[in-house]
Amino acid sequence: MPIEIERKFTVIGDSWRASVEKSVRMAQGYLNDMAAMKAGTQKASVRVRIAGGQAFLNMKSRELGHTRQEFDYEIPLADAEALLKLCVGGLIDKTRHYVRYAGFLWEIDVFEGSNAGLTVAEIELTSADTAFDKPDWAGREVTDALRYYNLALADRPYSQWTDEEKA
Repeated sequence: MPIEIERKFTVIGDSWRASVEKSVRMAQGYLNDMAAMKAGTQKASVRVRIAGGQAFLNMKSRELGHTRQEFDYEIPLADAEALLKLCVGGLIDKTRHYVRYAGFLWEIDVFEGSNAGLTVAEIELTSADTAFDKPDWAGREVTDALRYYNLALADRPYSQWTDEEKA
């Protein structure tokens, strides 16, 4: 069973941009909504993503925190375009930038549209206790903050957050 171990951080400043290896535009949506996840009627988020010229169907278990089950399958682009029209909530538009730092590949998502102004960095680890150096541009850890999950951003985008939530 595939397991994802991921830590998530806010991003401070733009110094990371000098180390970008590649960037990919992404559009994604969810076939289930935040209410079903919160109510416990669904145990996984179901995402459709178009990344560059590729498309994926992804399922992640609903656990909050750094360790979740994850299943990711490449699908035909035309299927993904059709599935995006069936998604509930808003669509997520972002550019993912890949940056290496101290032996790890970081994914930095710069959100657009109704989530513009939000930038989040993620690092995937091989185990929950893997040590890593946190770059200067990685701010507060938000791994356990539900509002930073893409499913939550599709339901209630960054533009609707209070000043306290953004702080």
